[in-house]
Amino acid sequence: MHLQERIITLATPVFFALIGVELLVARLRGRAAYRLNDAISSIGLGVISQVVGVFGKLLSIGIYGWVAAHWAPVALPADSVVVWLAALVAYDFLYYWLHRAGHEVNLLWAAHVVHHQSEHYNLSTALRQTGSGLLLGWLFYLPMALAGIPVEVFAVVALVDLLYQFWVHTEQVGRLGWFDRVFCSPSNHRAHHAVNERYLDRNYGGILIVWDRLFGTFVEEDDADPPVYGTRAPLRSWNPLWANAEVYWATAKDMWRARRWRDKALVWLKPPGWRPADVAARFPRPTFDLHRERFDPPLSRPLAAYCLAQFALLLGMATHFLGISATASLPVLLGYAAYLVGSLTLLGLLMEGRPVRWIEASRLLASVVLAGSGRWFADAHPDGRVAAALVLLFAASAAALPWLREGPSRAGAR
Repeated sequence: MHLQERIITLATPVFFALIGVELLVARLRGRAAYRLNDAISSIGLGVISQVVGVFGKLLSIGIYGWVAAHWAPVALPADSVVVWLAALVAYDFLYYWLHRAGHEVNLLWAAHVVHHQSEHYNLSTALRQTGSGLLLGWLFYLPMALAGIPVEVFAVVALVDLLYQFWVHTEQVGRLGWFDRVFCSPSNHRAHHAVNERYLDRNYGGILIVWDRLFGTFVEEDDADPPVYGTRAPLRSWNPLWANAEVYWATAKDMWRARRWRDKALVWLKPPGWRPADVAARFPRPTFDLHRERFDPPLSRPLAAYCLAQFALLLGMATHFLGISATASLPVLLGYAAYLVGSLTLLGLLMEGRPVRWIEASRLLASVVLAGSGRWFADAHPDGRVAAALVLLFAASAAALPWLREGPSRAGAR
């Protein structure tokens, strides 16, 4: 397993333990911190991001390593503490500009929007990551390669910067005094995720918030104006494929409808929300409502329990996928990735109440056959007990599926 996949795998139990602590604290305070459907959607998008990332290392790590090896005038030592500290600060500085561009350039927002779609703010939101950010994000870090920072140092500090940001996605931690003035904190990042006018497009820092103070993008959280989360064009779906595609699709439609060639390019380069005048006049969009009702379609308790059980099983499979990513063949990895993404998409559609049970039943029966064959997306035969357990779980799920009512009771973690 590659170093990044190994660290993510080791960190995953810690993530879920902290989510459990946050849920407990919120309940003791009488707060509704989580909805099951929203949490499954956010964590599922994080799983897809990690799955896609296995295939995107050539862009993020491969190109960086090539530039560092061929274009850097010097090669800095990887065993120097100064190099590591400088690399972490440099990465965080460049992350600030990537993050800021992700809010100011529509093409980059189309990738970053995934992280902002949740209308809740909790630790599961931290795991909600894009599947397409790797397409252009690597460009912002090439200055580090040109400075001669070794690729192994870059890979680790990138992960450190990402892991740090997990804990700031919570409403259960209040103001932290001096810490809020120097570092990205829960209070600072709550403001970043808010769609209130005063908070919009502020607080981009990853570890350090001083970048925002230096470049005029800092705003302090105001108790008189509590943050409202989500985006100004609400997703209103649990479908992870649509979550990743929605802004690309909307922008492509505006590009097609625009009469001027200049506008066809500008729809990708202007800030999010900008539209050519002729397109906006002919195809108006609904006015943003800060106090809109959160997306929360009814989900019966039996169906919620089913979705949770299937999701837990898929999380185990995602861990297995990351574990074999360094040794399995490309066809195996592609097939496994397609299975995971397709399964998570079906769960999202089930939570929306879509008529996809026959497709889900087909997935379960195909999984029974695959597990029963003695191979489970691996080049080596799995343990017979594991295969038998998978067959039993999928067969039991297929038998239970027709008996699960869809509503109207709501279920979720509150």
